[in-house]
Amino acid sequence: MSIEQKDPKRALLITGLIIAMFFSALDGTIVGTAIPKIVGDLGGLSMMTWLTTAYLLTSTTIVPIAGKLADLLGRRVVYVSGLLIFMGASALCGMASNMTELIIFRGLQGIGGGVMMPMAMIVIGDLFTGKQRAKFQGLFGAIYGLASVIGPQIGGWIVDSLNWKWVFYINLPVGILAVIFIARGLQGRKQTGPINFDIAGIFTMIVGIVSLLLALSFGGKDYAWGSWQIIGLFVLALVGIVGFVFAEIKAKEPILPMYLFKNRTFTVLNLIGFFMSIGMFGAVTFVPFFMQGIIGVSATASGTIMTPMMVSMIITSIIGGQLVYKIGIKPQIMIGMLIMAVGFFLLTTLQLDTSKLAATCYMAVIGLGMGLVMPLLTLALQETFSKEELGVVTSSSQFFRMIGGTFGITVLGAVMNARSGSLLSDRLVPYLDSLPKQASAFAEQFKGMIDKNPEGLLQSLFSQESIKQIPAAFSSHIVPVLKTSLMDSLHSVFFTGLAFIAAGLVLTLFVKSIKLTNKKTGKEEEKAKAV
Repeated sequence: MSIEQKDPKRALLITGLIIAMFFSALDGTIVGTAIPKIVGDLGGLSMMTWLTTAYLLTSTTIVPIAGKLADLLGRRVVYVSGLLIFMGASALCGMASNMTELIIFRGLQGIGGGVMMPMAMIVIGDLFTGKQRAKFQGLFGAIYGLASVIGPQIGGWIVDSLNWKWVFYINLPVGILAVIFIARGLQGRKQTGPINFDIAGIFTMIVGIVSLLLALSFGGKDYAWGSWQIIGLFVLALVGIVGFVFAEIKAKEPILPMYLFKNRTFTVLNLIGFFMSIGMFGAVTFVPFFMQGIIGVSATASGTIMTPMMVSMIITSIIGGQLVYKIGIKPQIMIGMLIMAVGFFLLTTLQLDTSKLAATCYMAVIGLGMGLVMPLLTLALQETFSKEELGVVTSSSQFFRMIGGTFGITVLGAVMNARSGSLLSDRLVPYLDSLPKQASAFAEQFKGMIDKNPEGLLQSLFSQESIKQIPAAFSSHIVPVLKTSLMDSLHSVFFTGLAFIAAGLVLTLFVKSIKLTNKKTGKEEEKAKAV
C-alpha cells in the first residue's frame, strides 16, 4: 500500500491520528473513576472487575489480528472499522441498563480498542522514514502518557457534573472527528489478488489467548491455582497456542508468521517489551497499596503519585525521539531499562516512615526509563522488517506488552499473597495463641483469615472502619504487624519486578545494531543483518 501523500492530506491524517490516540488512551483511565457511580446505579458489585477484564480480553486478543488485517485489507478500512466499532460500543455502554449488558458492551468496545491500538504506529511506519518515526512515535508516546495523567481528573469532572454515561458518550463526537480526518487522510488499498484469511489461526489464537487471560485473571483470586477450573483453562490455553503454531506454519497468510521468531531482533525486542510491561504494571498496581496501607494517604492522594511517573515518561518520550539520532536505538533502550531498574531498586527501600515525596520521586525515575524505551521498541521493529510485514510486526510489539502487563499483575499479586500469608503466620499466630481464653473466638477468626485469605486481612489497612473493628486491647499489637507484613510483602513484589526488569536489561545486550534509515521501510540488507 502506497501512502505517498500531499502535505495537506498528511497534516489531516496526523491530526486524526492524534485525536484517535488521545481518546483511546483516555478511555483506559477515565472509566476507572466512574466505576463506583456505575455500581451505585446498576448494582452488580461482584461483577465490577469484569468491566476491565472484558475489555482486556477482547482488546489483547484482537491486536495481532488487526495488524495482519491491516496488511491484507489496507490501513484505512481496518482503522476506520475499529473506530466505528469503538464508537458504537461506547454508545451501547452509555445505554446499558444493567451490569451484564455493560460488561458485554465493554467487551465489544475492546474489539474496537484492540484495532485502534496498533494502527497509529503502523500508519506512522508507512508515512515516515526511520529518523522521522523516532520523533513522531516519541510524540505519540507523550500523548498517550498525557491522556493517562488527565483521564482520572476528566472522568471525575464528568461524573460529578453530568452522569457516568457521559464517560462513554464523550467518545462519540471525538470519534466522529477522528473518523473524518483519518478516512480523508488515508488512501485506500487497491485489491491486486485473492485475500486468504487465516481462519484457523484466528480461532486457535482466540481460544489460546482468552483461556490464558482468564486463567491469569481468576487464578488465586476466584479459584485456587490448583483447582480444576484454573488447570482446565491452562490446558485449553496450551492446546489453543500449540494449535495456533501449527495453523500459522501451514497458513498462506498467517496472522503471526512463525519465521519472524527466527529473527533475533524480533524475538529479543518483544521479550524486552514483555519484561518492561511486567515492571511497569507492577509499579502502577502495587505502589498505591504501599501508600494507602502503610503511609496512610487517601486513595486520591496515592493516585497522584502516578502523575509524576507519567509526566517524566512524557518528557523522555519527546527527548528520546531526538536523542536516538545521536546515541542509537540499542544504547537508548539499554539506558532506559537501566533507569527503570534503578527505579525499582529504590522501591525496595520504601519503609514505614517513607514520605510521599520520596515515593513520588521513585516513580518518576521509573517513568524516565519507560519514556526512553517504549517508543523505540516499535521503531526498531519497523526498521528491521520490510513494508509488507510492517503491520504484523508493529501489532506484535503491542500484543507482547499487553500480555506482559496481564502476566505481571498476576504473578506479582501471587508473590504478595504468598509472602503475606507466610509472614502473618510467623508473626501474628504466636501472638494470637498467647491471648487469654476469653479472646479465643477472636483469635480463631484471625487465624482462619491468615490461613485462607491473608490478603483480605491486609485489606483492613485500607479502611479506618475496618481497623476500628479490631478491639483496642489487641489493635496496638496487630496493626503494626499487619503494616510490617504488608511492607515486607511489597518488598518481595518490587524485588520480583526488579528481576524481570533486569532480565530485560540483559536482553538489550543481544539487540543488533539498528540504523535509522531515510526510507519509509527498513532496508532489506539491514533486515538480513539483524537475523
